[in-house]
Amino acid sequence: MAKNDKIVFKLEDKIESSASKIEVIKNLIFGETIQEYDAELEVLKKEVLKKKQELEDLIDEVKSDLNTTLDSVATDVNIRITELEKNFSEKIEDIQQDQVNKDTLGKLLIEMGERIGGK
Repeated sequence: MAKNDKIVFKLEDKIESSASKIEVIKNLIFGETIQEYDAELEVLKKEVLKKKQELEDLIDEVKSDLNTTLDSVATDVNIRITELEKNFSEKIEDIQQDQVNKDTLGKLLIEMGERIGGK
């Protein structure tokens, strides 16, 4: 079995050496072009990451603006509801006072009628 182990190592060495030879040939033929492409891809990658960060910043800014606006709207709505409740309460009080005044007026008219009739 020791002989088989040696053969496997030799095959692996040959595969590795073939791969490195292919890499060397590829670099000789396409070396500069591939390096240019790699450089351009790196520039593009950096630009994309920069734009992504800018968009995330804009999203955060919009979220903040929306939260501020929602808080403002909620406050305005609460103020208006409070004013409406106050106005409603005042109107109810006015109506109740008008009813009391009508009752009082009716009683006064009856008393006046009795006095006039009594004289």
